[in-house]
Amino acid sequence: METNHIKMLCDIGELDNLFVKSSNLEICINKMVEMVADHIHAAICSIYLYDENTDLLVLKATKGLNPKFVNNLQLKIGEGLVGKALKTRKPVIEKDAKLNKDYKYIPDLFEDMYDAFLAVPLFRGKNKIGVLVVQRKKELSFSQNDLLALRATASQLAIMIENIKYLILLESHGVIANSQVDISNLNFIKGQTSSQGFFYGTAVIFSQTKDLIITDENENIGIDEFNQAVVETELELERLQNLVGEKLSDVASLIFTSQLLMLKDSGFTRGITKKIELGLTPSRAVAEIFNKYKKIFLDSSNEIIQEKVQDLQDLSQRLIDNLSNSKKENEVVKDTIVITRELFPSDLLRLSAENVGGIIMVAGGVTSHISILARSLNIPLVFTDKTELLELPLDNVKILIDGEVGNIYINPGNEIVEKFQERNDARELLSKSDELSILPTKTEDGELVNLMININLLSDLNNIENYKICGVGLYRTEFPFLVRRNFPSEEEQYVIYKKLVEKMKGKIITFRTLDIGGDKVLSYYSFGKEQNPFLGMRSIRFSLSHEEVFKDQLRAILRAGYSENIKIMFPMISSLDDLRKSKSIVEDCIRELKEAGILHNSKPEIGIMVELPSAVVIIDDLANESDFLSIGTNDLIQYTLAVDRTNEKVSHLYTSHHPAVIRSLKKIADSAKQHGIDVSVCGDMGNKEKYLKFFLGIGIKSFSVDSMYISKVKKVCSKIKIEDSKKYAEKMLSYKTVQEVEDFINNG
Repeated sequence: METNHIKMLCDIGELDNLFVKSSNLEICINKMVEMVADHIHAAICSIYLYDENTDLLVLKATKGLNPKFVNNLQLKIGEGLVGKALKTRKPVIEKDAKLNKDYKYIPDLFEDMYDAFLAVPLFRGKNKIGVLVVQRKKELSFSQNDLLALRATASQLAIMIENIKYLILLESHGVIANSQVDISNLNFIKGQTSSQGFFYGTAVIFSQTKDLIITDENENIGIDEFNQAVVETELELERLQNLVGEKLSDVASLIFTSQLLMLKDSGFTRGITKKIELGLTPSRAVAEIFNKYKKIFLDSSNEIIQEKVQDLQDLSQRLIDNLSNSKKENEVVKDTIVITRELFPSDLLRLSAENVGGIIMVAGGVTSHISILARSLNIPLVFTDKTELLELPLDNVKILIDGEVGNIYINPGNEIVEKFQERNDARELLSKSDELSILPTKTEDGELVNLMININLLSDLNNIENYKICGVGLYRTEFPFLVRRNFPSEEEQYVIYKKLVEKMKGKIITFRTLDIGGDKVLSYYSFGKEQNPFLGMRSIRFSLSHEEVFKDQLRAILRAGYSENIKIMFPMISSLDDLRKSKSIVEDCIRELKEAGILHNSKPEIGIMVELPSAVVIIDDLANESDFLSIGTNDLIQYTLAVDRTNEKVSHLYTSHHPAVIRSLKKIADSAKQHGIDVSVCGDMGNKEKYLKFFLGIGIKSFSVDSMYISKVKKVCSKIKIEDSKKYAEKMLSYKTVQEVEDFINNG
């Protein structure tokens, strides 16, 4: 019996049905086993959850087994075929389970007639979640296609199962005064741009505190109104989840799942109801239960549970707001300018789902991944150190942010607003009339230039139909990791990467493997205290130290890239040892996929991102064992000059045209030419007009840039002659000081 692998993938709509048709956690998890059993045509489907406190697997839901064993059947790690799946982190598939030496017979379990057995372990990164099991009669044994289908479905359900698990285990075991400042003298602020764009709207303060804002305690409302608020909150969360899913399918990851499941936790809602019955107003009852759960979460030794305080606060605030029948100004973000001290990627997704107009970050600093994500979401983002903005009055203060230069205008006059609107209208008209965009990229003398796009999210590809590009020169795969609450599984990544491959069918796609660390920190993983995080557990170092996470990603890339032209690029390679070890893991993944009979790309091109001085010194050795090179100019400059460009005290020393930098670039280009491999530029230098002539002059004719720069790069290249660029580069390389090079660029 074959199961259609593609149809087996549960979409967000089907998962939403689980929420809608389930009134509590127990019903929800039972709906899961029914749904999976129906999909895969299994007589038995069961979910076992791992309990960290007892180090045991516990049967929590089943269709087909004796229901008396639910919550009573406990297995040690490695015990029976179920325990074996969790211990080995590998699926167990048997035509006749009784013939396996690890089979454990349990009397009265009602599984005697169902010998065909398939178990898939559930992990979120390194964290054990449980095991999903299906069983059939022997003559209906499971195939590799069934295995793929179950793994795909398990990965889609894993987030919900994880949240249900922690809520079940937990169950078994403040008014804020808003200070205000006088803004009469605060009219203009010069900030730092992070994501371009212009927006004019009302200001709201986005609080990251762990307290609730209660502004209405109506004595005349009670349990009926609370129950109605629960219904309204559930509908609101489902609507937001659908919006995120439609807008950003690659990073949506059911980010509102935790809140929906908490809402269905009878302990949470029943606790509030009891408080109301004792005489508290519903808003105050929500606040008290929030504080109770917050203490439980924060007292837990489990970091995942601690981190769920954010979801708990968001849910509780939504309930309080719905009890008052109208959203408060400081919570409504649609078409507003949000002012905040810090922001997590998941916060940014929530704000995007609610159609925020723009964001100002104060004092906390702008990290590169937040900036890049904001660009992909088309949200203007500006950074400033003016902490007074966090204390603005909430009585209709209007703000205009100019994300292009970083200017912030407080209550600007009509003349300023109209001026910006006219500027943006003119630019939009100009971009639509760009004839070069539909033509191949060429120099003035007819040399072809391989122009590619950098993408962070699949939405970056939405508006490039009219651009003639060669493919994706850099896909930053870390964003599905950054916005989730745990490491995305192989199946989750496969679904995302497959969509990318289908959108760019027939074109080159370069997957840069996970690049985290530095300022790109995962909320669900502790890197420990690092004095210099940019010199610490970053990029390929992390992947090689966490091989199971690395292999999940590589397998997903190889599967998604079947029959297509894909490249795999390793970031922050510092030695030949790094490259060889990374390549050997790719080879291991190819061998495993082949042995499992899973379609995959068996011959991807493999290359490195050159961004460390050590890589430049041994570039000939690295080029000899690479299929291509890509230059990450941002980090290459930072590490070559030992300058943190986010540090305002030394940022002026971050100089792209430093002789050491441009000579390093020449050395890389020469090595690529000598070994007959392609070399491209994917950093910020590649989109700057003053450096494109230099790059063409040293023989680099491949560039990967953000979509906003495609048109500009095409125009600049069309005005350059190769022979002129060679002379230009030769002259530029002859200078010995930064000032000499700068004078040449400005006057040459």
